[in-house]
Amino acid sequence: MAFVDITKQLAQQAIQSAIQDPPAAPATDNPGAVMLNQIGAMQKALKDDEELVIYLQSGVEKIRVMEIFLPSAQVAVLTGIDANRVIARVVSAVAALQLLVRTGKAQPGSKAVRINLVMPKSGK
Repeated sequence: MAFVDITKQLAQQAIQSAIQDPPAAPATDNPGAVMLNQIGAMQKALKDDEELVIYLQSGVEKIRVMEIFLPSAQVAVLTGIDANRVIARVVSAVAALQLLVRTGKAQPGSKAVRINLVMPKSGK
């Protein structure tokens, strides 16, 4: 009879677990770190001949992002090249950023480009 009681108890616990709300995701006060972690995870999943192509458009200007630097939790500095192959930088609040991220194949005979993701040292 004890085995039946244990089985009933386990079944009841399983049902209660299933109907409870799932645990909340850990909250973070650093949206920039979340953004860099997401881009880093996408980049890590790429094959050797693939690269992330990240674009930022601001008005009529569009740059291909090559580096994202977070001097603080709320501010991002994006460095890239524009349509004329001129280096451009954008300083923006992280909350205002909208980035278009695509996966592309590297040019034949060249190494795939990796986006440089830079976080400040935690001691600052």
